[in-house]
Amino acid sequence: MKASDLLVECLEIEGVEYVFGLPGEELEDVLFSIRDSDIEFIPVRHEQGAAFMADVHGRVTGQAGVCLSTLGPGATNLLTGVADAHLDKSPLVAITGQAGLERLHKESHQALEILHTYRSVTKWNAQLSDPEIVNESVRKAFKLAEYEKPGATHLEFPEDVAGEETDAEPLEPRKQVRRPDPDQKSVEQAAELLENANHPLVIAGNGAVRTRSANSLREFVAETAVPVVGTYMGKGALSDANDHSLFTLDSGENGESADAISRADCILAVGYDIAEHDPEKWNPNLDKNIVHLDHEPAEVYEHYNPDVEIVCDISAGLDALLDNVDVACPEAWYRDQREALVEQTTSTPGEPDPVTVRNLLPILRDVMADEDVLISDVGSHKMAIAQAFPTYEPNSVIISNGLASMGIAVPGGIAADLAVDSNVVVATGDGGFMMNAAEIETATRLGCGYTIVVFNDSEYRLITEEQEEDREEHYGTKLTNPDFVAFAESFGIDAIRAESWNEIGDALQSAVESDEMMLVEIPM
Repeated sequence: MKASDLLVECLEIEGVEYVFGLPGEELEDVLFSIRDSDIEFIPVRHEQGAAFMADVHGRVTGQAGVCLSTLGPGATNLLTGVADAHLDKSPLVAITGQAGLERLHKESHQALEILHTYRSVTKWNAQLSDPEIVNESVRKAFKLAEYEKPGATHLEFPEDVAGEETDAEPLEPRKQVRRPDPDQKSVEQAAELLENANHPLVIAGNGAVRTRSANSLREFVAETAVPVVGTYMGKGALSDANDHSLFTLDSGENGESADAISRADCILAVGYDIAEHDPEKWNPNLDKNIVHLDHEPAEVYEHYNPDVEIVCDISAGLDALLDNVDVACPEAWYRDQREALVEQTTSTPGEPDPVTVRNLLPILRDVMADEDVLISDVGSHKMAIAQAFPTYEPNSVIISNGLASMGIAVPGGIAADLAVDSNVVVATGDGGFMMNAAEIETATRLGCGYTIVVFNDSEYRLITEEQEEDREEHYGTKLTNPDFVAFAESFGIDAIRAESWNEIGDALQSAVESDEMMLVEIPM
């Protein structure tokens, strides 16, 4: 078979259903090999959108999403979404076309050193310089992308190699490498720290969600009554309906979660990466005992220097701790913070209340089921959603956090809608929305049915707020926008502008319950 046929057969055997990307001249063999396979190629409107789709697919399914681009500008456009997946530990395999090998030794049209460019945003990347290495390379790309901690990998496919013949066969995927059991001595040391603490607290990070460790965490909390604060990417590891949840870091209008963390004397960090939230903010005085539970040792950092590190499968580590620890945490020490957080996140606004994202979230929460998926773009609204949107199930709130890249929401909604049976809502500001709004056409072409909520304040509001805090003035943040309702309708989808609280409630309920694409614009 041709090397391009082998590549696609390898993708099939890895379980790939969709390849998101843009066609290109150097991809001709690959595209026609996909046409003759069971994989669906989804042409998108911008390579960044393709990478974001693969990124979100990886987040919600745990299986590597695949994005495809041509050489040069296609590969550089793909880069942001690949980097987002890499920093958020989302499994993704990127494939980029390349010119023929015979012209890569010299300056050539659209030819860039893409392998060098991708090196810092991938776990591994390689050029498919020979048809005989395609099978091993694809298997390695998926194995590394999906193995804990997951991330992005990249394969570059020169067009002349894609058309060459090969007798190689796809490699069968094997079961994931078994992750280690916890070290008993480390478990006993951690249990002793927790038992001697007056105010123990769990910080649940990305890894608690990513490794499907929520059940073990919930059992640990049920037995010990230790409260849990989630990172933005750890939302839902413990349901916010649980009496032991203190929502997310910095939650509450008065920083109730931060107050609880400041009083905690022992932190059990479960699947926590310091890139998620700077430890200096919750351990400024270096006065907390820290137990690090993750698949990898902790990063070296002055404000995150654990007393004990349990490096193992996260669920196994939690189960072992539960078997060894004797903790009956006094719930009184955090009950006031818990009650305040519940009050603030469930109180629906009245007509005199200003239309803000934080005031609106209880309405949105009420019209969404526990398992429905909310994807947040990046901006001032992201902070409100991260801190004040109650989350009940893992992976039901998707936030770009490591790279914090604007533009993820609309394309991410496509990937989520294709992957889950529940309703999908994407929340975005006008800035992030306009970056990849063209993917609405991709969504309608595929028959997707999800809700786009656009918070329109005609500016890069988060930057305005930061400038005003620093300088009491702002510059370079104001925008003008099209008529978003007319814009959405031009794609053939329903749209509404909702300004009063009654209009907002009605619009959100009808949009979320509908099986059709719908845009709700909310002027801020």
